[in-house]
Amino acid sequence: MADDAGEHESPTRREYVRYGGGVIGGTLLAGCMGSENPGGTPSNTDTEPTTATETTTPDQSYSVTMDPVGTVEFDEVPETAYAYSPHYADMAVSFGHGDAIASLGAPDAYATSMNYYYDAVEGASIESDDLSAVWNDGIDKELFYEINADVHFQDPCWLTSFEDSWDQADIEEIRENIGPWFGNRYSREHTQPPEDCRENYQHYTLWEIAERIAAVFREQDRFETLQAEHDELISTLRADLPPEPERPTVALVVYSDDTFRPYKLNNPGFAKAHLRPLGARDAFAESDQTYDEAEDGSLDYEGMLEIDPDVILHSQGISGFFDVAEIRKTLENHPVGSELTAVQNDRVYSSGTPFQGPLMNLFQLEMTAKQLYPGIFGEWPGDGSEESYPEVPTDQQLFDRQLVVNTITG
Repeated sequence: MADDAGEHESPTRREYVRYGGGVIGGTLLAGCMGSENPGGTPSNTDTEPTTATETTTPDQSYSVTMDPVGTVEFDEVPETAYAYSPHYADMAVSFGHGDAIASLGAPDAYATSMNYYYDAVEGASIESDDLSAVWNDGIDKELFYEINADVHFQDPCWLTSFEDSWDQADIEEIRENIGPWFGNRYSREHTQPPEDCRENYQHYTLWEIAERIAAVFREQDRFETLQAEHDELISTLRADLPPEPERPTVALVVYSDDTFRPYKLNNPGFAKAHLRPLGARDAFAESDQTYDEAEDGSLDYEGMLEIDPDVILHSQGISGFFDVAEIRKTLENHPVGSELTAVQNDRVYSSGTPFQGPLMNLFQLEMTAKQLYPGIFGEWPGDGSEESYPEVPTDQQLFDRQLVVNTITG
């Protein structure tokens, strides 16, 4: 990775985007020192309403604030946006700016998971061939000059966690020469960022991040419409949930090479925003067995049978990374796997991606509700082999498809 900015022809700071933070006392960014949060104190709930994050100045420029980068000032709406994770791309699509997205970490796999849902929404799509692949055994700084984006939807604190790859000088170079950073990575699982960013680092819900991305694109009305639909969906789901003792035990896993990698079901973070509101019982939390998710703990077939969950959800089953239909067959044909209650009752499902924006979140909530509570919300018609979100009868749809289409297309 080249470190010499002088190799590029006349890189200049974009005149229409101005960054409001700076380096203070060796800390990565000013935002890491506890910038003001115009959205109020972030909430860990999934229905907490958020407040406006956009501030307009007399010259019609506007600013948006999010930790850890602090306040970023824009003179006009960005036309090109770098993204690594699909939830930022989904936010852009949700607010009518999908064409702005120029990159993804792994375009083929991420676009597969996004288009699984987009196929059910007229006006929503993303083409992997149009996107630059960010990840290639690391993230090369030169790629940022090639993309030349107006804004970078990525948490710079995460980039500096790559030892011997990115440092503070690299972060500042990209910000000054190309465009500002605007992202918050560690809200995904409410984990700790690198030490230089830990003081007052804020964790946000999916919808709190989405509101800030909407403010970048000046699409507050679209955000409010989708958030209202989300809140109504959450209210509908929670009103009809059975008493907790009657809810199924659920194992969230990734299966590979005859082992099950367990994941927590209801912990904080936007990665579980499609699971947590359903209030299912975590099969691993209720088991006497111990496992350490952080240490890549895993279970063999016998260990899984001892837990014997009612439902098995395969994390990131809706993606280009796993073939859940084939995994279902493998479990059915295994002498121990076939004894699992979830296998015998045909309740092994593809679960959604943790990298979800507003549009994907609506579908993933509906999908998960049907997988966990088919007697209440209707049977889930997918088996893991489908390439697109399966058709759901109109009277069994849990949110307004046409409203979503109208919001995205304007």
